[in-house]
Amino acid sequence: MPPEEEHRVRIHLDRLLAERGMTLSELAARVGVTVVNLSVLKNDRAKAIRFSTLTAICRELGCQPGDLLSVRQD
Repeated sequence: MPPEEEHRVRIHLDRLLAERGMTLSELAARVGVTVVNLSVLKNDRAKAIRFSTLTAICRELGCQPGDLLSVRQD
């Protein structure tokens, strides 16, 4: 198995929260995940996200996955 590469997926949670006037704590309560887990995601430290969590985040933020995620081009 090749060595693990650093992923290039970026999360735009800060921007979406600011645009909607919502806090990370409020989103965590609405989605049903911990603030710590959302913080890991927000700070680009997550290695994975469940589709059910992604769906819930998009539902609460009124967005599509492409609004939340992008791939950095290096």
